[in-house]
Amino acid sequence: MKLLLVCLGNICRSPMAEGALRLRLDAAGLDWVRTDSAGTGGWHAGEAPDRRAVACARGHGADISALRARQLRVADFHDFDWLLCADARNLRDLRATAPAGLEGKARLLLDWSGVAAGGEVPDPYYGGHDDFERVWRLVDAAAQAVVDRICARSASSA
Repeated sequence: MKLLLVCLGNICRSPMAEGALRLRLDAAGLDWVRTDSAGTGGWHAGEAPDRRAVACARGHGADISALRARQLRVADFHDFDWLLCADARNLRDLRATAPAGLEGKARLLLDWSGVAAGGEVPDPYYGGHDDFERVWRLVDAAAQAVVDRICARSASSA
């Protein structure tokens, strides 16, 4: 399984979600699941995640400092099973650029994971420490729910 986490600039929410998901996948022994993150915009391409996102993730045991922002590519719709978006704007942007027939691969992270129907991860960029912590709680809950979903699916097919 290949999962792409998507937000606007790929420096806050999606790298934090990728870090949380990698941490949860590793703990569950699901090293065969592949993750990556991207932004709908390319403003920060090649940059490290926001220092506050790095510090928040590090405080929860995830090192995202080596990640580098990149912009979503059309090929991502072919390369990933699911493109999981932080918010409705990202979801609309993805579906508008998706190749015909692949729009359904783009979903809201919190909705797809089962954490919150129609739920969105707020952008902490203009906020402070508490905003990044709130984002971590949301993406970590989604990461655990994704792991639970994968484990349940694996158990039912065994």
